[in-house]
Amino acid sequence: FIPYCSSDVWSGASSKSEKNEYAFMGALIIQEVIKELVGKGLSTAKVLLLAGSSAGGTGVLLNVDRVAEQLEEMGYQGIQVRGLADSGWFLDNKQYRRTDCIDTITCAPTEAIRRGIRYWNGIVPERCKLQFKEGEEWNCFFGYKIYPTLRCKCRRRHIKWVPSVSSANLEQSLFQTFCLLGPVFVVQWLFDEAQLTVDNVHLTGQPVQEGQWLYIQNLGRELRSTLKDVTASFAPACLSHEIITRNHWTDIQVKGTSLPRALHCWDRSLHESNKNGKAPLKGCPIHLIDSCPWPHCNPSCPTIRDQFTGQEMNVIQFLMHMGFDVQKMAQQQGLEPGKLLGMLSSGN
Repeated sequence: FIPYCSSDVWSGASSKSEKNEYAFMGALIIQEVIKELVGKGLSTAKVLLLAGSSAGGTGVLLNVDRVAEQLEEMGYQGIQVRGLADSGWFLDNKQYRRTDCIDTITCAPTEAIRRGIRYWNGIVPERCKLQFKEGEEWNCFFGYKIYPTLRCKCRRRHIKWVPSVSSANLEQSLFQTFCLLGPVFVVQWLFDEAQLTVDNVHLTGQPVQEGQWLYIQNLGRELRSTLKDVTASFAPACLSHEIITRNHWTDIQVKGTSLPRALHCWDRSLHESNKNGKAPLKGCPIHLIDSCPWPHCNPSCPTIRDQFTGQEMNVIQFLMHMGFDVQKMAQQQGLEPGKLLGMLSSGN
């Protein structure tokens, strides 16, 4: 466990000086920890899993390739480096209500990173950096932009000759099959509270306005869209922030599969594909994204509590609190209001 003392999304390489009052050295801290761990047993490991939540989740995306390259340079090519990014897959979307960038809460995500990267002397992976113009490196802090640039440590074993296909094409197709599994597992609430906060949607004691409600629903759709090509993902339709640090992390399910089960399947899939060149295992899903459209439409979501009274709310009470119009929504869905309420209660 590496405490988050650098406040730079694990990207900084700026030491304290006469000019800089603060040090931001998150990227260098990770490198030093890896060096230290090599002498404590990491040198004999088969797999190194970097895991992080929130800023730590974004930090995983920024550092997973750099750590792999560091270990290779140190002579440990046999260690597979993987990442588990929890609640760090932020969107650089348009805020619900634009505000001046006074502090980290009012600042739009893109502007916060633009400013931060200068303070921190932030390092981003070279492969991602090359995708953007000079000065646009901030793009690499957003999961859907950096993920396609992450490299995979692929194996080319067990390539069989098929007479009807040229050997070059066959090798390429199998090589891609191995790589499709990807080095990072993304865990992300579809309605992330931290995302809503930076987008200026504040769920206080008052019911949300219709515009906010539509914005929240659209956020879920946008997030779902950015995850469609992420091979290993777990995205419940809940309003929350961070999963793996919470004591209920084993209880949440997407399409009947828990996160521990999905992580187990991902581990098996990577192991099997590296060993035999097989595609992901049948009956062991690793791409799990809720399709229902509202916060907490998944019945396994964490318990909701009223922010003022602390009392628990069921899904219907929560949606009403959010300004959900049962009559109007039922009409849009072509359902009787009672039937819609029944479906919400059962999580359908």
